Amino acid sequence: MNSFDESDAFEGASLSSRAMAARPQPYLDGLNPEQRLAVETMDGPVLMLAGAGTGKTKALTTRIVHLLNTGRARPNEVLAVTFTNKAAREMKTRVGTLLGQQVEGMPWLGTFHAICVKLLRRHAELIGIPGTDLTLNSNFTILDTDDQLRLLKQLVQAAGIDDKRWPARQLAGVIDHWKNRAWTPDKVPAAEAGAYNGKAGALYKQYQRRLIELNAVDFGDLLLHVVTIFQTHDDILQQYQRWFKYILVDEYQDTNVAQYLWLRLLAGGHKNICCVGDDDQSIYGWRGAEVGNILRFEKDFPGAHVVRLEQNYRSTPHILAAASGVIAGNEGRLGKELWTEAQEGEKVRLIGHWDGEEEARWIGEEIEAMQRGTRGQRPHGLDDMAILVRASHQMRAFEDRFLTIGLPYRVIGGPRFYERMEIRDAMAYFRCVTSPSDDLAFERIVNTPKRGLGDKAQQKMQVTARQNGVPLIEGARLLLEDKGLTGKGARELQVLLDGLARWGRMAGDKSISHIELAEIILDESGYTEMWQNDKTPEAPGRLENLKELVKALENFENLTGFLEHVSLIMDNESEESGEKVSIMTLHAAKGLEFPAVFLPGWEDGLFPSQRSMDESGLKGVEEERRLAYVGITRAEEICTISFAGNRRVFGQWQSSLPSRFIDELPEDHVDVLTPPGLYGGGYGAAGMAGSMGGVQNSIDARVQEANVYNSPGWKRMQARAGNRPTSQPRESTSPVIDMAAASSHTVGERVFHQKFGYGEIVGLEGDKLEIAFDKAGTKKVVARFVTSPDDVPF
Repeated sequence: MNSFDESDAFEGASLSSRAMAARPQPYLDGLNPEQRLAVETMDGPVLMLAGAGTGKTKALTTRIVHLLNTGRARPNEVLAVTFTNKAAREMKTRVGTLLGQQVEGMPWLGTFHAICVKLLRRHAELIGIPGTDLTLNSNFTILDTDDQLRLLKQLVQAAGIDDKRWPARQLAGVIDHWKNRAWTPDKVPAAEAGAYNGKAGALYKQYQRRLIELNAVDFGDLLLHVVTIFQTHDDILQQYQRWFKYILVDEYQDTNVAQYLWLRLLAGGHKNICCVGDDDQSIYGWRGAEVGNILRFEKDFPGAHVVRLEQNYRSTPHILAAASGVIAGNEGRLGKELWTEAQEGEKVRLIGHWDGEEEARWIGEEIEAMQRGTRGQRPHGLDDMAILVRASHQMRAFEDRFLTIGLPYRVIGGPRFYERMEIRDAMAYFRCVTSPSDDLAFERIVNTPKRGLGDKAQQKMQVTARQNGVPLIEGARLLLEDKGLTGKGARELQVLLDGLARWGRMAGDKSISHIELAEIILDESGYTEMWQNDKTPEAPGRLENLKELVKALENFENLTGFLEHVSLIMDNESEESGEKVSIMTLHAAKGLEFPAVFLPGWEDGLFPSQRSMDESGLKGVEEERRLAYVGITRAEEICTISFAGNRRVFGQWQSSLPSRFIDELPEDHVDVLTPPGLYGGGYGAAGMAGSMGGVQNSIDARVQEANVYNSPGWKRMQARAGNRPTSQPRESTSPVIDMAAASSHTVGERVFHQKFGYGEIVGLEGDKLEIAFDKAGTKKVVARFVTSPDDVPF
């Protein structure tokens, strides 16, 4: 329907205006002056600039109660939007608690998507395909991600596009980005239309038409369609502007363009909009959030009241000062200075380690010491402690270490390292090599990456295996011998089976390490290439996880021992009860708080992320700095920042510089625990006084006193400080990528590869060689996998 009676909007109101106006206001007594000002400034635009831990949710919910209690609005004349269902439930619960009764009749308190679904169902027929009779019906279906991908794959195939080179998932990401920007197919800028090999614009138009034909929408449409209706039907917009007398928005810094336009349209009449947020905590730019939305608030709404909530109820003064010192490096901030009435407490602790494994050991020992209260603080339970990492692949070292010492842990905001899809896939390949009778592993990898072996082909393999009483791999061989499978699927299956047999023989060859074998399996199976060709935002992280998986093999003698170890890790989660240390990414930690927080991996390239800096430049660095601010402000009492001088990446030791954010920590609020000489005194924690404006001798003096830490890991590190160069942290029998050897090859040189045979080098790229093989065509391979033809035994 195009319109409806205004009484519809008031259906179910449980509290009359007069009844609420007569109520006392004890809920105001618990507010500090700034919170109270934000609550009582009810008319016109209000920006509640709420720093970390300043009680923004309390102020926001109290403002809703005050609107209801003073009779300014009935419950369903208040539009309150959040980003998560959890936040919406908490808000409604708090409002009910403050009012002293259950709140009914607040249909417009919820997430952006939940509210837009209601609006779109009222006006669905206004969305259609121009020039046709096709329109959306009110009983439309909302497609999930899998359905969306399936539909896009159909369109990609119909257009004759190679799905391997141009995955449908990449197209989905492009379309989602456009919808976040509130671009319908006819509004996509020419500069953007070149996406997806220049075909994204046409496919987007086809996709939107097909959705209407199916009477369906995706999540991006929920906001896009409602914005379109408001922009093209002024009468409907005016209805909602009248009905929603007061608008409140939580986490405004996380809004994207479509959400921003939707809010501006609704508030365009009365301008009674209160946005709550913190520009210093805008960390979701990679998924469409625009920090500029909150920075522009006063321009968008002239005469806006800006109320700064700066009294922090969470952290100690040292922690707040450290966070403020880091975030001050960002330009264009709205500006605020967090303060607290709490006692000073401990300074932020900063420690450097030789490598990532040492870092994990030290943190494990520190957690156990803090449990016992032997560090001079009160004892802390495991639930009080959290490890916040920049990238998910960092979790592996901690998970392995905690299993070894029997320290219970949980991963929040995602699967544990060994539960991730790409890790399970890789380990399934390893299991097929070490145990060819592992049918479950073979089922997982037989069509991953895609080999044209769908359900019917796999059923044939299973039937053949059962009839002959053999494992599935052997059943697949028999099926091919009997010509029970033909075409591309048969050819690809033969390549896979030959590969598994060859890798199995290599597993028994002592001249090839299990680490090198793992790399060969992932490369030759096409699994690594599959993620290299994947253009979704998740793909680079999955590749990093695969590198971390190979790195984990260093600590084991063979693949079998490693797989047994992983089985133990997977079994570790069976005991659900009891306290556990929390491990999560910094992004997942937003909104949480812990008495003790560990922030490992503060090294340039890891944090700030090299990928973020490369893709977004200064904008990326500033978002990374906001992420550092979020991490520090999660800590209530103890915050420990650590970094490693070396990390092993895909078999190669890489020296790393401490993060530039470490240089921004204010010296007066940091205890440096790094032993002298660890970084040669020239850079990093031991040499950062100059960049912080301090005196080098003062840092050195504090470093000399750092030996009060007497954990075994600390003593080991001190003992090694004088006799081990940073370039080679420890002896290792693992193969190392020899860059010098790689560069010694020349274009035109003849080489031999165990799988592909003889060939000629046609290109060089670091340790990768592009080789035109005599029989296998042109391929890229790692330099150490080839030899001179003279070295081939006959």
